[in-house]
Amino acid sequence: MVSFSMLLLAFAVSLDSFGTGLTYGMKEIKIPIKSVLIISSCSAITFFMAMGFGHFLERFLSPQAGQMAGGLILLGLGSYFLFQVAKPDKRAETVPKEKTIVKLEIKSLGIMIQILKKPTIADLDKSGSINGWEAVLLGVALSLDAFGAGIGAAMVDMPPITTAFTVAAMSSIFVLAGIKLGFAVSKVTWMKKLTFLPGILLIIIGLMKL
Repeated sequence: MVSFSMLLLAFAVSLDSFGTGLTYGMKEIKIPIKSVLIISSCSAITFFMAMGFGHFLERFLSPQAGQMAGGLILLGLGSYFLFQVAKPDKRAETVPKEKTIVKLEIKSLGIMIQILKKPTIADLDKSGSINGWEAVLLGVALSLDAFGAGIGAAMVDMPPITTAFTVAAMSSIFVLAGIKLGFAVSKVTWMKKLTFLPGILLIIIGLMKL
């Protein structure tokens, strides 16, 4: 059964999908339904694996300690996301763009992939459409950032299969909604006001589970 906390978690970790879909829509780059399904499948698989790892960690903790650890992980992730939103970006983009396809930057309990900074990079063949391996690349980029949340979800006893499918469904809906809106609007400045939402939602879930 899908709980309110599960929906809230899926909403929080899927907001990147909406922003990415919006970016593609505004660039008039299409993502076919087949590619959306590939992206959502990557989200489900990665989240399920993260929850499996979380359940493995639970073996070394008492039920109460595991519940608290999961809540603290989600609380910490939410705080980290808020810190990233508030922190001014001082990094200058000095790397030649033609040499940068995928850049991994390890962070605490998460991985930021440069494709999320500039989603159009995923359109490797410049066809104006995301297909095949391009969809896999984008799906992995979107899902890896939620790995830490998956660990936390497992440790607060959310069911792995149901949660993974809920995240996948929410991701699909958000990608499609973002694309539709992106094609319809020409400015995205109002979206910047929503960048704090994932952090706030994860903090709420974490506090609910403590």
